[in-house]
Amino acid sequence: MSEHYNLKRGLNIRIKGVPGDANIEIKPASFYALIPGDFKFITPKPIAREGEKLKAGTPVFYSKDNPRIKIASPVSGVLKEIRRGERRVIEAFIIENDGLQENVSYNTTKTAGSTYEELVALFDEACLWPFIIQRPYGTIANPDQRPRDIFISAFDTSPLSPDVDQIIKGQELYIQEAVDSLKKFTDGKIYVSVDGKKKVNSVFSKINNIELKYFNGPHPAGNVGIQIHHIAPVNKGETVWTLSPEGLVVIGKLLKEQRYDVSRVVAISGSGFNTNGLVKTISGVSVNSFSGLLKTDPPQRIISGNVLTGRIAGYNGYLGFYDRMLTAIPEGNYYEFLGWALPGFNKFSHTRTFFSWLSPKKRYELDTNFHGGERALVMTGEYEKVVPMDIYPQHLVKAVIIQDIELMEKLGIYEVIEEDFALCDYVCTSKTEVQSIIRSGLEIMIKEMS
Repeated sequence: MSEHYNLKRGLNIRIKGVPGDANIEIKPASFYALIPGDFKFITPKPIAREGEKLKAGTPVFYSKDNPRIKIASPVSGVLKEIRRGERRVIEAFIIENDGLQENVSYNTTKTAGSTYEELVALFDEACLWPFIIQRPYGTIANPDQRPRDIFISAFDTSPLSPDVDQIIKGQELYIQEAVDSLKKFTDGKIYVSVDGKKKVNSVFSKINNIELKYFNGPHPAGNVGIQIHHIAPVNKGETVWTLSPEGLVVIGKLLKEQRYDVSRVVAISGSGFNTNGLVKTISGVSVNSFSGLLKTDPPQRIISGNVLTGRIAGYNGYLGFYDRMLTAIPEGNYYEFLGWALPGFNKFSHTRTFFSWLSPKKRYELDTNFHGGERALVMTGEYEKVVPMDIYPQHLVKAVIIQDIELMEKLGIYEVIEEDFALCDYVCTSKTEVQSIIRSGLEIMIKEMS
């Protein structure tokens, strides 16, 4: 099959505040957090207790359904608080950093030459399973299932996303170590998708034991789910694994240096920051560390992740476990009288509703205003324009709403997760929360198929 894929459908939302490659220094963070909500379908059961001393790599909690899936502390320090919400549901594990960054010592010299059984045991011990997401359903990989293939997206097309090559530059040795080890888990292939528009070679062009695929097109071309659909779709009864480049680096460091290190380069994106660029920090860092970079007027919405799929973190929140960017855009708490009737030269639109289409390269200071309210879901054909897959997205959404499992299967529920439908949220005339509907559909399938 061709190594080059040219996708036509999709949409690039042009927002001000692209991070670029400038390096930014921030004040050291005192607190870090693990947010159970970042891990889909995980019911957390605490391992560590409040006040307990932790090292980087110490297991903090595990999955109630599979105790082998454990999530580790990103830093050394003290477990300050297990924060609970309604019905005592755990919302966050807050860790006070001691600044020493002591690591758990692994009594192993595992390398890519280890056997499959040895690697599985190491992944169990070192809390590495959360870095591997399986399809279908987008859940943490089941250690008992071997994947058909493994997929890695080495570029990001989401709004205000950083250049992935820039944030993993210099990590080739760790990536190669991780790839060589992951090869032991599958009889299939390890596919890596890179940006076909770039004129310089990707970091992954130097990596062995992978198959490179080149994708051109607007967002969501960088979504691994879109890439799987075009390379080797997931069928009923099959399982594939997906990893981020940052996850590969974490696995490679542990294999090569026997240390759990979730430090990463994070993009500071959006018009809500005075300065945009790249920050070297640690997963789970407190948003307060970035407070000096934020604009105070108007009020900003702080998002862990991108504006389409990210989680609202707020000024007192924390960076998500999987996120490579922190985004700030103005809150849209206002009404605009007859806004639809104005020319809209300064309003981005995916259609020609406003005259802004005359400026195809202009970037806009977008806010969180819905510009309308939720209404009846009607067939407009807009979803099909932004989902570059051979499925009927609006029909799938309706099948989920009526909970028709057989119809959901026929319409491709095994191939998608909510991020693949994020643009549907944006373009939906009815203001329907499509991602929430798709996630509920996945929950239904998990319950029915378990």
